[in-house]
Amino acid sequence: MQFQFGMTPSPNEPVPPAGDSATELLRQLLEAQKELVAVQKAMLQAMDGNARWRQLIQRWQSEFPTLSAVAKDALPLLERAYTSMLNSLVEELQEKGSDGLENDFALQEFLDRYGMRLGQLSHLLNLVAPLAEMTAQNEPK
Repeated sequence: MQFQFGMTPSPNEPVPPAGDSATELLRQLLEAQKELVAVQKAMLQAMDGNARWRQLIQRWQSEFPTLSAVAKDALPLLERAYTSMLNSLVEELQEKGSDGLENDFALQEFLDRYGMRLGQLSHLLNLVAPLAEMTAQNEPK
């Protein structure tokens, strides 16, 4: 027993001319490249951390016109406070030596002194820095 099956293209797909396989291949390559470019653009937009901040500034520009400029002025103050606290932390660790944080009381006292404040300053820096960077990028050079 032998069977023959005939396949016809679906009505949605255009049938390429029989002798034009190179043109069809090039068309497919071009379509694939267009899709790749679209995906890469979407990835770049998703990775742009400052896009969110630009949208925030644009949305509230009329109500807070000086926000980005003030953020630029405040950033060095926050950085100095953060660096100063890090310096104090490192100096205290150096003074206490390797046995300075071995017991629970000393460790808890150390964390109470530095942990929360460093975490909060770090968070503030992460909020203010992008706003300040946007201002620096928008200034004429």
